[in-house]
Amino acid sequence: MTTATKASDLRTFASADGDLAYLDTGSGDLVVLLHSGYVDHRVWHAQIPALAAGHRVIALDVRGHGSSANASKPFRWADDIAALLRHLDAGPAVLVGLSMGGLIATNTVLEYPELVRAVVTCGAATGEFQYTDDWTRGLQAEMARALEAADIEGWLDAFVQVLPGPERTVADVDQDSLRLIRDMARGTLAKHTPGEKDWFVPVPDTFARAAGITVPLLALNGGLEPADMLAAAERLAGTVHDGRTEVVDGVGHYPNLETPEIFNQIVLDFLRTL
Repeated sequence: MTTATKASDLRTFASADGDLAYLDTGSGDLVVLLHSGYVDHRVWHAQIPALAAGHRVIALDVRGHGSSANASKPFRWADDIAALLRHLDAGPAVLVGLSMGGLIATNTVLEYPELVRAVVTCGAATGEFQYTDDWTRGLQAEMARALEAADIEGWLDAFVQVLPGPERTVADVDQDSLRLIRDMARGTLAKHTPGEKDWFVPVPDTFARAAGITVPLLALNGGLEPADMLAAAERLAGTVHDGRTEVVDGVGHYPNLETPEIFNQIVLDFLRTL
């Protein structure tokens, strides 16, 4: 556990399908942090205090991750976000989403526009995006192989490669961040069993509907992301009514971990424009 939060800091919301865990700190305009796949709210440990200095920050463990319940019936993460905000009588919120969290953010603004004030995506575009580069597809294949073989350590070895990305090795990146990602992913894997039913229901036609997004949207990415990811982010920003892009040079999928001061400043500058 990072120094930013302890398990005792988390609150729970009794959703229609089990408890969802979240951190609620700071005061002011609301920012909701949505983490990437297989990890939990701790991926934002460097953002929570920086943003909470002037905003109310909610950082949750989305369903099936961290301290939140697994699904036992069909669900959409966007519905969970909307239910939590309504339970808290909070919003509209700025949604800041990393990777899978970015997809949750765009899905939520499409499905519940009245609850969203602005969106920041990082390492994400819309739900239909698929990586096409050989490196990412090879990594995905290795993760699938390891999972099929119940090789948890092998799966974790492959998963953490996303931090350095295709142009670097794990020796080139901050080892504390590497350990944190591995620890969070191990915890989320432990919540699930091989072959369990996937209850997730995708939101349809997300890119086709993106032109209807009228709130400001910032697509913020690391410059070492695969080219198709960067291109998809540009397309998204160019499709919505008020979109812009920022690129942090020299980092990949987790600029919030690798260059937190730069990431935080870009997000805070965006928040000041709202």
